[in-house]
Amino acid sequence: MTQYRFITPNRRGKWYPSLGDAQARANAIGAGYLDAAGNFIAYRGTVLEFREKAST
Repeated sequence: MTQYRFITPNRRGKWYPSLGDAQARANAIGAGYLDAAGNFIAYRGTVLEFREKAST
């Protein structure tokens, strides 16, 4: 299972099971936001990290 999170120069987000979840919560750490059309807009310096987590 792939997990996603956003990282800013000063903060790290939690790991989420889908990219959409990570994007929806990115504003909480100042990584970006969803515009009116639902497109993700990342702030400068934002990095998307992903990892594979073993299924249980």
